[in-house]
Parts: sequence; structure tokens; C-alpha cells
Amino acid sequence: MDTETIASTVLNEEQLSLDLIEAQYALMNTRDQSNAKSLVILVSGIELAGKGEAVKQLREWVDPRFLYVKADPPHLFNLKQPFWQPYTRFVPAEGQIMVWFGNWYGDLLATAMHASKPLDDTLFDEYVSNMRAFEQDLKNNNVDVLKVWFDLSWKSLQKRLDDMDPSEVHWHKLHGLDWRNKKQYDTLQKLRTRFTDDWQIIDGEDEDLRNHNFAQAILTSLRHCPEHEKKAALKWQQAPIPDILTQFEVPQAEDANYKSELKKLTKQVADAMRCDDRKVVIAFEGMDAAGKGGAIKRIVKKLDPREYEIHTIAAPEKYELRRPYLWRFWSKLQSDDITIFDRTWYGRVLVERVEGFATEVEWQRAYAEINRFEKNLSNSQTVLIKFWLAIDKDEQAARFKARESTPHKRFKITEEDWRNRDKWDDYLKAAADMFAHTDTGYAPWYIISTNDKQQARIEVLRAILKQLKADRDTD
Repeated sequence: MDTETIASTVLNEEQLSLDLIEAQYALMNTRDQSNAKSLVILVSGIELAGKGEAVKQLREWVDPRFLYVKADPPHLFNLKQPFWQPYTRFVPAEGQIMVWFGNWYGDLLATAMHASKPLDDTLFDEYVSNMRAFEQDLKNNNVDVLKVWFDLSWKSLQKRLDDMDPSEVHWHKLHGLDWRNKKQYDTLQKLRTRFTDDWQIIDGEDEDLRNHNFAQAILTSLRHCPEHEKKAALKWQQAPIPDILTQFEVPQAEDANYKSELKKLTKQVADAMRCDDRKVVIAFEGMDAAGKGGAIKRIVKKLDPREYEIHTIAAPEKYELRRPYLWRFWSKLQSDDITIFDRTWYGRVLVERVEGFATEVEWQRAYAEINRFEKNLSNSQTVLIKFWLAIDKDEQAARFKARESTPHKRFKITEEDWRNRDKWDDYLKAAADMFAHTDTGYAPWYIISTNDKQQARIEVLRAILKQLKADRDTD
């Protein structure tokens, strides 16, 4: 390379580095703004095509303090968790860039190549479709996704293997493949062509060109910082309000059999969940003072505290607001076999809709996002049981006053609780739409009238037993 060419290359690299840093800081400055976003870069490809070297060079061209890298070896899909679950807690906040060497596509290839029961074409394509839908949900919630495949010809791969120091061979076991095996190489290439049509394909033959093209793809993505929609895309059709939300029976006198029935059902529920090899997620929504806490207390009465986790959901913290609204729920579904939510992801279409914290576009879009989220859970051996605890306005007022006069319950009542009563009808409309759009066969709603607390607790326990059996019968 002559002196003039070297000088030109250095100048181009300096300009590229400057452009990347400017774009990187511009991204950081979008935090908490209307055009805020983060960037996830999914990196996959043929071994020795230069993925690591390209990311290393990228770190030299940008401010390395603000480029995050997550590297995990690919693993076979776990049938008891959605494909996205190992990764979602690492979704970057607004203004951040995250490179994922390990990602759901690497897991898909590993599963397709090595699972004891190979994936057929239909199931493989279904995974790809679900992955793209999940990525679109990320994009809709301000997380851009750039997918990069580093490619390398068979001939070049073999030459690089020949030239490799033997001590480094153990580092190059992507997908556990024998990279000397032409049949495995061809199979992998054939599989990846079924999902890389929307990827950036980087040729790894020329190292300098490879690094430049990778950086340029990232620069282009960083500069594409969309203004998010502010107006509703749909003319909304309000769903009718179910009678059970407005018509309530007079509470009965205390049932003499209540305690014995409750004792029997709490044991049955504990035994059923404990003996079930699937995960169980129980979600509670409803008006304030409808009895969510009391119902949860009865559900866990016969369980060991180590067997379950209860999450009480309040307004999101600032760090949570800088990520997709489902993020704080993804991160709470990592391991526990029994998980109970007092308030849920449905806040997006309830309080956020009513109080104006979500735009019309956001809450209208959320129904489909939530259905996909719940379908992913259902497909991963998770029983999802959703409750709406219904109460009438007069009964709520009576319970509020009782709380205010009871020392150990005063903490439960706030001025905001009283203020929310002014929007009672708005919440009923939001709940009606929620039922209409998210009551599914795999995650049905159970609407329980709770003016009669004792009867409501019995019905909640019976519904859990019913849903556990129904899901088992359809497996």
C-alpha cells in the first residue's frame, strides 16, 4: 500500500470514528426525549469470520465507556421459558448501545443442529416469525434492533483454521460444530438463509472492509432516530361494559361452611401448584380495595415461602420508564415456579390509558403486544391465570373509610385512591376493552365479584384449580 493510500485510509477511519462518536452522543442525548431510543446489535455468523475483531475495532472508534457487550455461548431452547427470556433483562435503556454475541438466533441454530428432536421446517419458521414479532415490539417501544451476520466462505474458513494456533482452537466452538465438516457448514448456511433476509450480511474475507462495513451499518442505524407516532392510528370502537362490572348481588350473611371450605381449597390449590411441573403465573387486577391482597394471602396460605414470589406493582421507576413497559415484568419471570402479581402489565391499558401516561397509539398497540407476551408464556409450559376483582363504588367507599379508621390498614389508603374514584367510569371502559381484546383461550380472564369477600376468595381458589386442570387437559 503506497503512502497516499495509507493516508487516505487513516483519514477515512478518523472521519468514521468522529461520525460514530457524534452519533453515539446524539443517541445518549435522546434520553427522556420524545425521540428517545436505544440500540441492540445482534451479532451472529460463521466462526472465524471476524465478529470479535470487528466489535473490538468498533470499541476503538467509539467511546468505549458507552458501548456494552454481552457474550454468551448459544444454548438449546429451554421448553419452560420463552426464547427471549435469557436476554430481556439486558435490554438497554434509552441512550444505550448493546452488542449481543449470544442471542435467540444463535440458540435457534444450536437447537436446530443439535436437539435430540430436530426442528421441522414449520416449527423453525414459526420461531423466526415469533422472533421478528418480538423485535418489532422492541422497536415499537424505542429499542431499535440491528442484526448482523458475519459470513465466510468454506475455503477461507479452512485456511483460517489451518493458520490458527492450536491453543486457540477451543475458543472456536460456535454451536458446538465441527468446522472441518463441510456437511455441517452447508447445513448451517442453509438454515441461516431462512432468517437473514432482513440482516446486514458482512463478508469476512477482507478484514479492513469487514470492520468498516460493520461500523457503517451501526452508524446508519444510529442516525435513523425516528420520531414516534403521537396520534392514534385507529378509530377506536369501545367494547360494551360487562354486566358483572356494574350489577352486584347483596353480600350474603357469613357462611357457616366458609372456614372449612376455605381450608380445603387452600390445601388443594397448594398441592395442585406444588405437584404441577409447569410454571404458574397468577395476575390480579381490579379496582382499589377489591380484595387483591386478601385473595393472594389465601392462595399462598399452605405454600412454603420459598415456593413462590409475589410482586406488588406500583408506578414505574425512572430507570424502568427508559425501557419497554414490559421489561419490568420480563425481569420478574426468570426462575420462580409460582409467581403472583398484584397489578400487572395491564397497567398499560388501564391506568396509563386513563391517566394519559400512554398515548392512544401506545395503549391501542399494547393489546397485541400483551397477547404475544402471554402466548409466549403459554407456549413455554406456563399456566397463566388472570383475575379481575370487581367491586361497586359504594362498597369501595365503605372499605376506604374502614381502612382510614383501622390503625394497621391506614397505610393502604391515600388521597390518590379517593381521587381515582372521579374516573370510575373511565376505568370501567378501559377494563371492558381489556377483556374484549385480551381474553384468550390460553390466558382467559376470571371476573370475580368481590362485594362478598368470603365468596370471592372461594371463587378465586376454585378458578385456579379449574384453570390448572383445563390447561393440563389441552396439553
